[in-house]
Amino acid sequence: MADAFKFELVSPERLLVSENVSEVVIPATLGEMTVLANHAPTMTTIKPGVVSVKLASGQVTKYVVFGGFADIVQDSCTLLAESAVPVTELNQDTLQKRIDATQAAIDNANSDEHKTKLEQFLSELTHLNGIVVPA
Repeated sequence: MADAFKFELVSPERLLVSENVSEVVIPATLGEMTVLANHAPTMTTIKPGVVSVKLASGQVTKYVVFGGFADIVQDSCTLLAESAVPVTELNQDTLQKRIDATQAAIDNANSDEHKTKLEQFLSELTHLNGIVVPA
């Protein structure tokens, strides 16, 4: 059995997870990242995607996050999400509302830099739409 470490997934709305886990896969901005016990200290930003949490008991649960950052140290990992929900609570309407709001923000962007960041976020949401809520 793999060593366990403390993992917390927190959003402004609620604490979603506070458990001992053996593995967490997070959608880091620069690529998917697997966190295990004794991981090198790291801080990374998170893009919209799925967080897969393998509890010390072996059970796997998944959550959708919409950005944030993760702080990883040797014996713990804390993911502070801008927004997060269990995959089972996400539906097509909720995700489409986020896509529509982001598109509206792109249409009203007042700088090219802001517009580019919003377009990247929209691309990630659209990709997430196909993975989490299949047609």
